[in-house]
Amino acid sequence: MKRRILVPIALSASLLMGFDVQEMPKIQERVAPDAGEGRIYSFNQSIESASQVVVNISTQKKIKNQMSGHPMFNDPFFQQFFGEFYNNQIPREKIERSLGSGVIISSDGYIVTNNHVVDGADKVLVSLPGSNKEYKAKVIGVDSRTDLAVIKIEQKNLPFIKFADSSLVKVGDLVFAIGNPFGVGETITQGIVSALNKSGIGINDYENFIQTDASINPGNSGGALVDSRGALIGINTAIISRSGGNQGIGFAIPSDMVKRIAKQLIEKGSIRRGYLGVGIQDISSDLRDTYGNYEGAVVISIDADSPAKKAGLMVWDLITKVNGKPVKNSAELRNLIGTMPPNEKITLTYVRDKKEKTINVTLIESSDTRGKTFGSKGEKKNTENLQGVSVQEISSQMRQRNRLPDNINGVLVTNVKEDSRAFEAGLRAGDIIAQIENVAIKNLDSYNKALNQFKNKAKRILIYSQNGVKTIVVK
Repeated sequence: MKRRILVPIALSASLLMGFDVQEMPKIQERVAPDAGEGRIYSFNQSIESASQVVVNISTQKKIKNQMSGHPMFNDPFFQQFFGEFYNNQIPREKIERSLGSGVIISSDGYIVTNNHVVDGADKVLVSLPGSNKEYKAKVIGVDSRTDLAVIKIEQKNLPFIKFADSSLVKVGDLVFAIGNPFGVGETITQGIVSALNKSGIGINDYENFIQTDASINPGNSGGALVDSRGALIGINTAIISRSGGNQGIGFAIPSDMVKRIAKQLIEKGSIRRGYLGVGIQDISSDLRDTYGNYEGAVVISIDADSPAKKAGLMVWDLITKVNGKPVKNSAELRNLIGTMPPNEKITLTYVRDKKEKTINVTLIESSDTRGKTFGSKGEKKNTENLQGVSVQEISSQMRQRNRLPDNINGVLVTNVKEDSRAFEAGLRAGDIIAQIENVAIKNLDSYNKALNQFKNKAKRILIYSQNGVKTIVVK
């Protein structure tokens, strides 16, 4: 059985009052270098304090030897035959060790790092810059969906980082990546912000990365990405590399997200996320004409009894703002809602029929669920009304056999010709057509009526597939 080594701590005054980080003043101006023959351009003073708050984290995890659990090793004859070799030479478990970095965010020892640095660890040790002494750390809370964690050591009067407003970061800003990866002291690399709001990388569930070309190497995970003032703009989390070394593409979790997650973990020990109850996608090129110049997240499904359903949102509404803050795409909406607590009252701005509207919604608590997949085998009741597409009704036997939920209605696609426009748009055999424009599809009759209604027009079609819910446009 794994055991976690914890350090007893007293409840700090900051925790009783509610945790908060100290922030830098807002950026007023950006300036160019002013150097001369007797003067060099240096950031030594700017980042000196920041380099003193990045710590080395080492973890230990007990891993059971898979061989020791094999039934053969439990055989009495085997144990007697191999005798001392069996008892002494085959370890029952081994200790797996790993290294990472972390950033001190308060004078009383709270440290933020990546979840994957401390995930599953039985023992967490922290060493401060300039010291070989190790301190046992307690894991305060983790959030795998943003890859963030907070740990704590029992020390006072520690130096700590100040947070910048990451929403003000610009592409081209000078940045420094600070890590303490191998216990040999801090490493500092310099670069610029290469891109902002990067998502779809496949690293975390909630992605809104700052991309940088500052060298981020293995072991730097959990370290600090700071601006030229030494203020925290992100927590380094991953690199894209074929060799395992730096190739100029590194990602950091923005400080605004770090601040919100760390505050909840410290005050509550876990993350409770708000839940709106919609499936969303970006505006595809086919949908651009539908929404004009608006940006946002397209609603492609609505959960039953969800806040979105009760508020009156509909499929293909385009959510453009949350509490007045513009939403550019589905990732931004997911991140915004996912970092809000349950019972939060929000105002959504959305576009329907090219008219902008607003509604008030109260979020409820999210529960992690996974989408279901859908099979493609069914009865021989086909029709072909959409060119190149054959469909059939979903019978009760088919629903039971393929475990289709009762709230999934439509017609099952049995065949799509490869030279058809529907195939080019992404429709495949096994998909379920649930809606065509504003017509909900329940059976073949409603399917055929919808196709006749929108004959010779580009049609938005809502489909359920093995890869989730999506919208295609068939012209």
